[in-house]
Amino acid sequence: MPMQTSTTTSPLFSATLRPDRSLRAAGGWIGLAVAGLLGLPFFLVAVPEFLLPGVLGFAIAAAGLVAFSLRQARRSRLTEQITVWPGQIEVVTAGRGGDRQMRRFDPKKVRLVLDRDENERTTAMYLSHGNERIEIGAFLAINDKSSFARAFGQAMRKARQG
Repeated sequence: MPMQTSTTTSPLFSATLRPDRSLRAAGGWIGLAVAGLLGLPFFLVAVPEFLLPGVLGFAIAAAGLVAFSLRQARRSRLTEQITVWPGQIEVVTAGRGGDRQMRRFDPKKVRLVLDRDENERTTAMYLSHGNERIEIGAFLAINDKSSFARAFGQAMRKARQG
C-alpha cells in the first residue's frame, strides 16, 4: 500500500488580508472632470484673468491624482496570508515585487497584542514572540482590524487548547 504524503488536517483559521481599497482614484478623476466642465465657462467668460491660475490649479490636482493612483496600484499588490493550524501559526507576506516571506510561530508561545484608541477601536495588531513584535494587517481599515482581531484571537485560543 502506498504511503500517503498529503495532509488531511484543515486549518482552524485562514485569512488573506489585502489593503483597504475604499478610496478609488476614479472618483477623483470624475470630480475633477465635473469641476472642470462646470468651472470652464466661469473662467472663460466671467473672469478671464483667472484662467492661468485655474488651469494651474487643475494641473496640480491632476498631478496629485496621478500620484495617488500610483500609490494605490502599488499598495494593492500587498497581501498577508494568515493561517492558524492546531500546532502552529503561519504568516505569509507577499510584497510589491512578488517576494514572499513565511514566518511560523508556536501558538502557545506567541501573543496577540492590540493597540486601541480612546474609543476602544483596534488601531494596530501585533504578534509578540519574546522580544520580537510583528505587525499584522497594518493596511486594513480600523473596522476590519477589529473584526479580524476578534476572529484571529478565537482561533489562537483554540490552537493553544488543542
